[in-house]
Amino acid sequence: MQHHDTMYIGGRWRPAAGSGTIEVVNPADEQVIGTVPAGSAEDVDAAVRAARAALPGWAATPPAERADRIAALRDRLVDRTEEIAQTVTAELGAPLAFSRTVHAGVPVAVCGSYAEIARTHAFEETLGNSTVLHEPVGVVGAITPWNYPLHQIVAKVAPALAAGCTVVLKPAEDTPLVARLFAECVEAAGIPAGVVNVVTGLGPVAGRALAEHDDVDLVSFTGSTAVGRTVGALAGGAVKQVALELGGKSANVILPSADLGRAVAVGVANVMANSGQTCSAWSRMLVHREQYDEAVALAAAAAAKYVPGERLGPLVSARQRDRVVGYLERGVAEGARPVAGGPRPPEGPGFYVHPTVFADVTPEMTVAQEEIFGPVLTVLRYEDEDDAVRIANGTVYGLAGAVWAGDDAEAVAFARRLQTGQVDINGGRFNPLAPFGGYKRSGVGRELGPYGLTEYLQTKSLQF
Repeated sequence: MQHHDTMYIGGRWRPAAGSGTIEVVNPADEQVIGTVPAGSAEDVDAAVRAARAALPGWAATPPAERADRIAALRDRLVDRTEEIAQTVTAELGAPLAFSRTVHAGVPVAVCGSYAEIARTHAFEETLGNSTVLHEPVGVVGAITPWNYPLHQIVAKVAPALAAGCTVVLKPAEDTPLVARLFAECVEAAGIPAGVVNVVTGLGPVAGRALAEHDDVDLVSFTGSTAVGRTVGALAGGAVKQVALELGGKSANVILPSADLGRAVAVGVANVMANSGQTCSAWSRMLVHREQYDEAVALAAAAAAKYVPGERLGPLVSARQRDRVVGYLERGVAEGARPVAGGPRPPEGPGFYVHPTVFADVTPEMTVAQEEIFGPVLTVLRYEDEDDAVRIANGTVYGLAGAVWAGDDAEAVAFARRLQTGQVDINGGRFNPLAPFGGYKRSGVGRELGPYGLTEYLQTKSLQF
């Protein structure tokens, strides 16, 4: 059990203003594993004031020195890789192997990439008779989700630090323990007091206070589109910048010339990773009508290998499990046919659901339109490429996707027609330097790489 009564504000661990607490539950066995303070608007205000006080010094720090501190932060994360993985597994439920490679490994890569970007980015350029300065936007309010708890923290904090901004972080209430561990790494890396502050708390209280605080210059939020609307409205009402990374309903389009077996296997693995709790998951598999039955059989067989409690972890909470079960029931009611899994959860403790593959799904069904955020794959037929484009683009989202074809050129030609922010071509690998973000209701702005840095910069032009 980890019982904590402090938050990291102004370079020190200080007690919360109030007495409220948040219980952290292990979703695999439903046992309470720790508590953290439920921060208030007063705690948020203290953190913002600390960030504001630290801003002039950090903004004036040469980029090379900022890069050194970010590299030191990366090294501290490396030092504590196993502890990070164990912590994420305990509070999120991800299988330990996945936590080691993804939940602990990816943040290290992203943090390292921003150390390099801070050294090499041109913070000043000449355009005609003007010098253009790229300056930090100011104090950043970062509100992060529970599904990739450390990655999303690093994807906001590292570029903000590289830009010269200071940060107040409000991590998700379901996964606050790894955020505390991150704050310890910040402290150990020698990042100056007040540059990074961490306030644990509930979204409607601490998150709202952060989003609407007058002294926050930019709000960066990752989470559901519904909550993103509220955050965007609060930030917009205060005329401050906002970056939103929201929901997805990404299409995995398998063209007839593709290696069907590989495309289906990788597609199922993508949806089952992190128990389907991934905003960019390829939750809709689009297959040509002549290959449809074969693809459904392959997908069902692949999904059956994801045994709950072994390769498949639980969902993060009882509320999330019930939400996913509700979607499974809705799918059956609307005529989708489960060829693997289904609505009935496994017996025993833990917030598990069975990995589910729905066949006979039509584009207008709820399970083909709304983000389920669980290990649920829908398989849809298409008649030709134009039909596939129509179906793929036929949701309010546009975050990610995949295209498979006999050669890359064919896949790229199709991908150019998709209204989505990122497309993997024939199983393309994750690139921490590539911009990540969405079209339509999947968000505003981009994260990762140099495009992610620009979210935290504003420009000033000097004319000569």
